[in-house]
Amino acid sequence: MTHLKVGDKAPDFSALDEQGNTISLSDYKGKKLVVFFYPKASTPGCTAEACNLNDNYERFKAQGYEILGVSADSAKRQSNFKTKYGFQYPLLADEDHAVIKAFGVWGPKKFMGKEYDGIHRTTFVIDENGILTDVITKVKTKAHAEQILEA
Repeated sequence: MTHLKVGDKAPDFSALDEQGNTISLSDYKGKKLVVFFYPKASTPGCTAEACNLNDNYERFKAQGYEILGVSADSAKRQSNFKTKYGFQYPLLADEDHAVIKAFGVWGPKKFMGKEYDGIHRTTFVIDENGILTDVITKVKTKAHAEQILEA
């Protein structure tokens, strides 16, 4: 789905997180960053994925990674999601789809025979210089940390 590949420069972005703070790619300059896009807060697959990353947060930190979750949910919905599960990382409320489209993860999907446009669950791993080191399109929601950290 996405046009981005390993070796590409990560798209620059700025968006509001669940608390209304502006978060930009430049905030992570000199750090490794995992940006995971998920279809909808508090749904089973998205919860499994976000919780798996949160459960392994200390492992990510130990390897120099920051984590950022992104969906088109409202700030209120993202805030409720984060509070309910105690996520230790920010969730972007990309309601205007600016970040989602910059990363090329918005497009046609099929679910139970219906076609609609939505977010394709995709994770991007970005190095200290803003270069993509991994693009994961086949996300294993319950074992996503292993997919990233073993890469």
